[in-house]
Amino acid sequence: MPLAVRKFHHDDDYWHIRSFLRQVFLLNDRRELSWQVARFDYWRWHGVLNMHDGSLEDVSIWEAVDGQIAAVLNPEGLGEAHFSLHPAFYTPELAAEMVITAEQSLAVASPEGQKLTVWVNEYQTFLKDVLIERGYTQSDYSENMRYRSLEAPILDANPPAGYAVRSLGDGLELLERCYASGLAFHDDDIHIARDNRDHPQWYRNLQTAPLYRRDLDIVAMAPDGSVASFCTIWFDDVTRSAYFEPVATVPAHQRRGLAKAVMCEGLRRLKRMGATKAFVGSYSPEAHALYASVGFKEYELLESWNKVL
Repeated sequence: MPLAVRKFHHDDDYWHIRSFLRQVFLLNDRRELSWQVARFDYWRWHGVLNMHDGSLEDVSIWEAVDGQIAAVLNPEGLGEAHFSLHPAFYTPELAAEMVITAEQSLAVASPEGQKLTVWVNEYQTFLKDVLIERGYTQSDYSENMRYRSLEAPILDANPPAGYAVRSLGDGLELLERCYASGLAFHDDDIHIARDNRDHPQWYRNLQTAPLYRRDLDIVAMAPDGSVASFCTIWFDDVTRSAYFEPVATVPAHQRRGLAKAVMCEGLRRLKRMGATKAFVGSYSPEAHALYASVGFKEYELLESWNKVL
């Protein structure tokens, strides 16, 4: 079937892509062979608006003559490419066309020259064959795309005395959440934390995402009223799956089981809502160990393949 490629150009495309991602995710038996709708939402409302790692106009869409989406190419970080393909349209020719399009539109300057990183599920051998043929090499850097069933037992992980696990509040508590994020993700840098707190619009952007729910924005509050640990969960009731992003603990409160406590509370809430599968991505040995300890023991690798053009 002939396909036409075009750029993202209006808001209807956003909703059309979300529908496509849900369809493909279910066709792939809820394996991350393509992006989940939650990851696409998170990229749009945080990656694009807050982190400036690409734009919606960088997204390429392949469509059949009837308007059905066959594939989507988008960045997540500068110089990076992610492919989502409908299984009915898998061909080496389409894969090669997507790689060429990514090289032309998403590569960025590096000391070695124009460089592109393509992320591929370890089981997508047809796509890796195309990358090898075009001169890409696999790097040592990968993401563990972890998952667990909500039918499996959930740990009864309680926070230490004096800490309380609950949904995020508003007002000053939201500012505390912004401050905690700065400390947790920037090596306890108080200047970044203060800037996060002084300019909370970035968090309001996240709360605008269609899948955002306050009852799944979970925090561990310290005895002094500060946010010590947190996780935000994106539940898609169409696929009955959930995606944890982000999960973190402020350095001063680490090694007290707080991340485990907020995640397990999230898992219990998800199960009551009817979710049957949950996902989380991890890159470091510490994150691997934490997520495995709360039941995310199975995973597939998202490999990074690089080429200097």
